Amino acid sequence: MSTTSPLVSIVTPVYNNADHLEECIESVLAQTYVNWDYTIVDNCSSDGSAEIARRFAEKEPRIRVRENKRFLSALENHNVALRYISPGSTYCKVVFGDDWIFPECLEKMVSLAEKHPSVGIVGAYALEGTQVRWTGLPYPSDVTSGREICREHLLRDLFVFGSANSVLYRADLVRRRDLFYNETQMNADDEVCFELLKNCDFGFVHQVLTFTRVRPGSMSAISGNMQTSFPGFLNILLTYGRDYLTAEEYKARLHRHVCEYYRFLGKSVLLNHNTTFWDYHMTWLAELGVGFSRARLVKGTLQTLLGALLNPKDSVGRLLKRRYNQRWADRKFDHGTSELLFRSIGQNSTEKRSSSDAKQ
Repeated sequence: MSTTSPLVSIVTPVYNNADHLEECIESVLAQTYVNWDYTIVDNCSSDGSAEIARRFAEKEPRIRVRENKRFLSALENHNVALRYISPGSTYCKVVFGDDWIFPECLEKMVSLAEKHPSVGIVGAYALEGTQVRWTGLPYPSDVTSGREICREHLLRDLFVFGSANSVLYRADLVRRRDLFYNETQMNADDEVCFELLKNCDFGFVHQVLTFTRVRPGSMSAISGNMQTSFPGFLNILLTYGRDYLTAEEYKARLHRHVCEYYRFLGKSVLLNHNTTFWDYHMTWLAELGVGFSRARLVKGTLQTLLGALLNPKDSVGRLLKRRYNQRWADRKFDHGTSELLFRSIGQNSTEKRSSSDAKQ
């Protein structure tokens, strides 16, 4: 690959990733695309992560290391890292410190974006542990209008944006935003896609190009245990639904999601979640203007029990297994995790929603 190709600025926000950081950095060094620079931003790690990064920087001039003077939240550190992208870069790639990218990642993503100047975000399949994620777009569709892909996400649950680790951004889109990620939202990587795709298209490479590690305590693991996707999607729908949907579509989708949310909460009653789980969801329902309804919760619980009665062998067994797994996950749920989840509540910078919309 010629060095006259567009410059890609890669950033890795790091906090105590010493166990996996070498693998992350080596995956960048192994790229078939060579015109890149790489900034690693250490967030006051205590496990030697900064030393590992500096060791690589001493050997590779394209790598530079920055160290925060004070500890930041994860999303604050992500935003700081993105401010270090080079002014001459055409593209920006985030690679998390405990994840990595396949050798052809940059080459394939940049190639697609170069062929289609209207594309502002490029995604691809990702390997999450042993599972291939972000499937759903029919092959060989490689470019979808921003409006259409967001409509598919909202109306038909087509989740192809993935995480920041699985996409490539045009660098000018990053530079235009003072805070690229909304630091008050756990699902900020989804939210920024909806914001950017108002004015650009979405590209997709039908190939596994990134790896996401599944480990306890990571943001993705916390989100999975707490099912932050339910309030996260509700926030996306309330914030961007009118931008992408007709009035009738918006009203129907909002009603359906609130019903789905309460069915999930009803099932959660039977899983014996801890108080942090309930505080989180009840607080976000209030924050988003929906409010917490005991009647809807009872209805959701009864629907779960009815389903178990109609299919007792399958449903009860799965429910007992999930209850055991959840109790095990709750034991690992410490005060630091609680702080991460609740840091944003009460600081939500999005405009207040009308109660007539939210209480569908």
